[in-house]
Amino acid sequence: MTDAPLKLFNSLTRRHEVFAPVHPGEARVYTCGPTVYNYPHIGNMRAYVFADVLGRTLSWKGYKLTHVINITDVGHLTDDADAGEDKMEKMAAEKAQKGEATSIWDIAEHYKQAYWADVRALNIREPAQWTVATDYVAQMIAFAQGIADKHCYELESGLYFDVSTVADYGRLARAVTEDGEGRIESVEGKRNAADFAIWRKTPPGETRQMEWDSPWGRGAPGWHLECSVMSGEVLGFPFDIHTGGIDHREIHHPNEIAQNQAHCCTNGLDDPKNSGAKIWMHNNFLVERSGKMSKSSGEFLRLQLLVDKGYHPLAYRLMCLQAHYRSELEFSWEGLGAALTRLKRMVMGVETLRARLPGAGRDPAHLGPGLRRGDDWGKLQPALDKFDAAIADDLNTAVALTALDDVLAAKKVDPETKAKLAAAMDGVLGLDLLNLTRADLRIQPKAATITEAEITAALARRKEARTAKDFATSDAIRDELAAQGVEVMDGDPLGWEWKLS
Repeated sequence: MTDAPLKLFNSLTRRHEVFAPVHPGEARVYTCGPTVYNYPHIGNMRAYVFADVLGRTLSWKGYKLTHVINITDVGHLTDDADAGEDKMEKMAAEKAQKGEATSIWDIAEHYKQAYWADVRALNIREPAQWTVATDYVAQMIAFAQGIADKHCYELESGLYFDVSTVADYGRLARAVTEDGEGRIESVEGKRNAADFAIWRKTPPGETRQMEWDSPWGRGAPGWHLECSVMSGEVLGFPFDIHTGGIDHREIHHPNEIAQNQAHCCTNGLDDPKNSGAKIWMHNNFLVERSGKMSKSSGEFLRLQLLVDKGYHPLAYRLMCLQAHYRSELEFSWEGLGAALTRLKRMVMGVETLRARLPGAGRDPAHLGPGLRRGDDWGKLQPALDKFDAAIADDLNTAVALTALDDVLAAKKVDPETKAKLAAAMDGVLGLDLLNLTRADLRIQPKAATITEAEITAALARRKEARTAKDFATSDAIRDELAAQGVEVMDGDPLGWEWKLS
């Protein structure tokens, strides 16, 4: 294979850069994970599909990957701009008002498990480590103590970071004005509008469910402090890549960078490694025009809702891959349906291919060990070169998918060679094509009352009627199925036979 150099877009420098790891042969990546106060919506999950593809690409390129994703269970406020209530405390209070006697720790555990279920459903690989914020509070206090004298000051409400004490504050966001960042909470006594709390004192007379003693009083760490501590503790400064949603680029990540500078040095960001990570990467938003992408709307788009409507979760993953991670992606049910159809075609292509292999050769373990440099791929070499060039070009998954299509459509090619290359490509894209079946993709909507067994039986009767040229009975069975939401797909080129609407 050509082995194109991996180029990634660095949000800090606003340039595409050839990946050069801090530690030769290794890639160390930190991803900002969820705040487990509610279920993740599908827009949240786009960030983890992106980070997963990044990790898979680094593995494809031969690097030993250490990927860390954090779980925030304390400190994240209802406004990312350092204002409002702690999201976890707020959810606990809301449940208490409804008479639900649930501790904040139980809330965190419930939504953490829900997030992990979505991770599995989207075939996102397990990171090397999940870091949970409340497991690192002692390290957070020590980190804050180490920078407090030179970079922080204390107010009645907590310990605040003075952003004027580090060079190039806000360069990542490129959003600082003469008035500072307008969305930062106005707190009496703050030296600069952009200064932010790294330790919040519990207000007098109040008690939090999550609070700890510190040199600045009893309270809880700030959200920004958590990620600086956990990434540095596990990966060491500087590490290679820090990822997150584009919303983090404006406040959360600039504040992380400021803390990292204070901890490691106060030097400027002309040298990106002074930020704590050499490369900062951000995925763009998933947008949905009805406004159901916001948890504040009450009813929002969860992955489970897609399943309830009859869509396999990996259709959503494919939908994400069809757009570049730095492009805004609009969600629509029509677009999701088109992605499901494309996924069906891929599954059929792989099923047909594997059926041509001897018994042992069909085993995913046999087909998917990965590529070896120097292998001869014959007629498939152009498709491999296209795929590698696309994925190395800042994770251009849209083009990489067409290279996989080229492999599946190739004629007069050794089936085992073709299957191994398709498996290797899917190892980057993560669509689980070696394990998916047509039956897996035919999910019955939650609202449907007819069972799959009943549909199969009705279709068998209809087939008998058509064989006997009893078209009146055939049409009657089709109409009965249609009345129950089953569309009979006569002549469907995919051979799917029916679908539930």
